Amino acid sequence: MSATIGDPVLAVAVRAARRAAAVIVDAARDLKRLPSHAKEHGDIVTNAGAEAENAIIATLRAAFPEHAIIGEESGEIVGQLPDAAPRRATGAFRWIVDPIDGTVNFGHGYPYYAVSIALTHRAEVTHALVLDPVRDEMFTAVQGKGAHLNGTPLRVSTCLELEHALVGTVLPPRESPRMAAYLPTFHAVAARCAGVRRAGACALDLCYLAAGRLDGFWVMSLKPGDVAAGALIVEEAGGRVGNFAGGADFLRTSDVVAAAPGVFNRLRETVAAVLARG
Repeated sequence: MSATIGDPVLAVAVRAARRAAAVIVDAARDLKRLPSHAKEHGDIVTNAGAEAENAIIATLRAAFPEHAIIGEESGEIVGQLPDAAPRRATGAFRWIVDPIDGTVNFGHGYPYYAVSIALTHRAEVTHALVLDPVRDEMFTAVQGKGAHLNGTPLRVSTCLELEHALVGTVLPPRESPRMAAYLPTFHAVAARCAGVRRAGACALDLCYLAAGRLDGFWVMSLKPGDVAAGALIVEEAGGRVGNFAGGADFLRTSDVVAAAPGVFNRLRETVAAVLARG
């Protein structure tokens, strides 16, 4: 058993993720039975996200009633101590939950989506889990104890040149005001690396980076739930994560760059240079 799976806090997250995955797998079967244009698709996707999130929240709250939980669907649920009123404790533990990262993929039957769960304490992510229910791949990390895929240790790639790197990214939403700034960065990175992949699930992209399947990753306009778990998994696999300015406070910004150490600076500088030109 790996050090991460043996961690009692992470073990609760594993149970929560497995419960959510069961909901998602059942909903995926329902989607396959309908024609792609069926109006029921939207309801199935929405209900699956809500039910999966509820399953995660119920599992986490049963084990840690004092912890706050920030859900993609439900917003923030404050912690509650036994026999006490709900409280919002500054610096307390907070779970960040995304029941289906890659919702559009899920709704279309595109097999690239995941359950993402992270625990933060103050400004640091301490525990992380990303579960791909399609491939049954569970990526985990505990701060200071490394990252694992189904119990096997993970390491980022040894790529040293951006020109040889395969880089992942996520497009901003089509209504985002950042789209105009993003497109020039895409062009600049694509012109300097071996290839760019846009698969549609940020948490999985970061895990693929941790596993050495990608060498770099950058994105704009993210919510904390999109990146919190994957970022710790990358860091614990030996990678680097920061914002476009080079700072570490990426959970408070919407800009994230992550990469193997050999290409991190070049990737960050490429993106930052484009944005500096306006």
